[in-house]
Amino acid sequence: MKKEDNFFERAYEVARRIPYGRVTTYGAIANYLGAKKSARMVGWAMNASSKDETVPAHRVVNRLGVLTGKFHFNGINLMQQLLEEEGIEVLESKVVKFKSLFWDPSSKI
Repeated sequence: MKKEDNFFERAYEVARRIPYGRVTTYGAIANYLGAKKSARMVGWAMNASSKDETVPAHRVVNRLGVLTGKFHFNGINLMQQLLEEEGIEVLESKVVKFKSLFWDPSSKI
């Protein structure tokens, strides 16, 4: 990544690396980008990209596994539907087995 790239673009690049069937958090992306206290900024970036199919923003949830960004997708349940299509179980707007499905951007995978 080039240092002059804007924050949103850098967040999108990290989101594009999230493996199919896995999730990460706004905070994990912010931490990876060296902006530990910028989880909300990552959230704004994901909200802005929720209609861009090249950025899997549906795979980014809050630190507890809750689908807090779901209202930014077309249709109230689209975020959940996209996750479920990848085999991720969601119950009451929360990722089931969140800890085992969590992907750390700092990992080599």
